[in-house]
Amino acid sequence: MDSFDAFAEQLAGIPAPLFTINPYQGQDMAGLIRRQNLSHYLGRMAGRRPRLLLVGEAPGYRGCGVTGVPFTSEALLMSGRSPFDLFGASAGFRPAGSESRWKREATATIMWRALEEIGVLPLLWNAFPFHPHGPDQPASNRPPKPGELELGRRILPDLLALFDIAQVIAVGNKAAAALSDWGIPAERVRHPSRGGKLRFERELAQLVAADGAGTA
Repeated sequence: MDSFDAFAEQLAGIPAPLFTINPYQGQDMAGLIRRQNLSHYLGRMAGRRPRLLLVGEAPGYRGCGVTGVPFTSEALLMSGRSPFDLFGASAGFRPAGSESRWKREATATIMWRALEEIGVLPLLWNAFPFHPHGPDQPASNRPPKPGELELGRRILPDLLALFDIAQVIAVGNKAAAALSDWGIPAERVRHPSRGGKLRFERELAQLVAADGAGTA
């Protein structure tokens, strides 16, 4: 087992707090595919040697909660036209959903279009690695609670140990607050959802230009 497989298995072994879902857990095919997708993503990113890490808030029920890969949807992960030639069935990724039609997720679409326009390929992660949802509403999203974010504090150092990251940027206020609490130096950019795409692009481009850590 390589270090990326071990990281995915470590995530799978962590119990999910109440009203959250650990997408990597379980011995069913969906859980196995999500672990494999995550490990494969990390391995392919390691080959790109990213120096920049973008940290979002948490997986969504139409995004990473389905695919296992941060800031992706099934449509993006399995697309024949992949951003930076990173994803796709030919690259070894698989859909974990049971529906024949691949779903899209708005934030993932906005994020990757923005990254392509800027010409930067960072490593992507979430402050809380599991999907938080409303009570008895797994097909919903909610912000992670402070106690849930503490779980993310345990995981992020292990991810950082796998990559030579020079710059960390929080995507949105929730991620910025978490990284600050954890003592991890990070800049902050506007979240790209809800009309924030242009500001996200502008702020990210400025930070990357100033630091020089981005790679494409």
